[in-house]
Amino acid sequence: MTMADNKKVLQSPASSGLAGVPAIAPAIQWVMALAVLSLALLLSAYGAQVWASEKPVISAARVAGDEDRTRIVFELNTQVTPVISALGTPDRLILDLPEVTFAFDKRAQNAEQGLVRDWRFGLFAVGKSRVVVDLAAPVRVDKTLFLPSIDDQPSRLVIDLVRASEEEFAEFVSETRSKRTASREAAAPNTDLMTAQRANSKPVIVLDPGHGGIDYGAIGVGGTLEKAIVLEFSKLLRDKLSEGGLYQIHLTRDDDTFIPLGERVQIGHDLAADLFISIHADSVVRGKKLARGATVYTLSDRASDDLAEELAASENMSDIIAGVELEEEPTEVTDILLDLARRETRSFSVYFAKTLIGELQSAVRLIRNPHRSAGFRVLKAHDVPSVLVELGYLSNAHDEKLLISEEWRERMADAMTEAVHSFFRPRLAGRDGAVSQ
Repeated sequence: MTMADNKKVLQSPASSGLAGVPAIAPAIQWVMALAVLSLALLLSAYGAQVWASEKPVISAARVAGDEDRTRIVFELNTQVTPVISALGTPDRLILDLPEVTFAFDKRAQNAEQGLVRDWRFGLFAVGKSRVVVDLAAPVRVDKTLFLPSIDDQPSRLVIDLVRASEEEFAEFVSETRSKRTASREAAAPNTDLMTAQRANSKPVIVLDPGHGGIDYGAIGVGGTLEKAIVLEFSKLLRDKLSEGGLYQIHLTRDDDTFIPLGERVQIGHDLAADLFISIHADSVVRGKKLARGATVYTLSDRASDDLAEELAASENMSDIIAGVELEEEPTEVTDILLDLARRETRSFSVYFAKTLIGELQSAVRLIRNPHRSAGFRVLKAHDVPSVLVELGYLSNAHDEKLLISEEWRERMADAMTEAVHSFFRPRLAGRDGAVSQ
C-alpha cells in the first residue's frame, strides 16, 4: 500500500468506524494515527521489559558420576550462561550466574557424588547469583552445554567435570582468576553507603547483619536460617535507633545479599563510623547444651576461650563458603601511629561491650562470662570501635525459639538501643533531643 493509499484510508470515516460523522481534517487524522501508533509501541516495549525483568528459575539440580567423571545438571526455564572459575585451598568450582531464583530445597538433593563433596548457592551480589561446588579432587571442566526444552522436559544446563592433576587445577585457578574478579566488580552493590557526609555531627553507627546470600550461616535445629534472623533483627534495631534522629544508621546489607568480610570492614571505615555492631546467631559443635544466651565479642590476638576460638574460626570461613579469594593480611604493625589508633579503638570496643552487657543482663539471658574475645576478621578495623553480638545460639532449641519470638527481639533491641545511648551520652550531652540519663 502506497502513502497515498494510506492517506485515503485514514481520511475515510468508514475505515475508522465513523461512518456518518463529518470528515476530520487530514492534519488531525495524522496526529491521531501517530498517537495510536506511539501508544502501541510503548505498550509493546513495556510488555517486553516486564517479560525481560522476570528472573530465570532453577527448579531442580542434581549431581551424578564417579571419581573420574562427574556431571552437574540444573533444570531451568530459560537459558543462562555461567561464568566458571576455580579456587584452591580448599579446591572449589565457582559458577557465577545472572540473578536467578533457586526454586528447590538443597537439603533434598544428594550433592556428595563423585568429584563433588558439597555445594551451596544463593544471591552473591546485586544482579548476581553464585553456586560454589566443594571438590573432592582437582578437576577440569570437560564441557558445558545448554539443552533446550523438548516436549514436557525442562531446559537443562549441563556441566561435565573430569579428574585432573594438581598442576592442571592450579593452572585452571590462575587462568580463571580474572573472570572471577570481573564478575565481582560487575556485581558491586548500587549503594549510597560511600557517600556519607563525614562532617555530619551525628554519631555514625554501622549495623552488620552477618552472612547473607550464598552464605546461610548457621541453621537451627528447627531449620531457622541465621542469615534471615540477623537481618530482621538488624532492621528492627535500626528503626529503634533512628527514633529521635540522634544517629546516622547504616546497614552493611539490607537484603539477602552476600558481602565479603573485608568489604564489611571497609564500609565502616569509609563511613568514618563511630560504632560497628556485627550481629549473629551461631551454631556450635562443642557443648551444645551449655552454649546458650547472648554473648558480646571483641577483637583480640588470642581467643579468650575454646568457644570464642571456635566461633571466630567459623565466622572467618564466610568468604571461603561464598567462593571469595582470600587476601593475605599483614602480620606486623609497622606504623606506630596505626598501632596507637588500634589500641585506642580496642579500648572503646571493650568499653561498649561492657556497657552493652550491663543493659542486656536485665533484659535477656546471657551466656556465662558474656564478654569474650577472639580474632574475628570483621572486627579488625583499626579506627572503628567494633563488637560482634551473638543474639543466641541456633544449635540450642531454647535459644532458637527465642530468636523467632517478636517479644524477645523487642526486648533485645530495646536493651541494645539503651546501651548505644549510654555509649554516646557524653557526646550528645546538650544537644536537642539528647537522651537523658
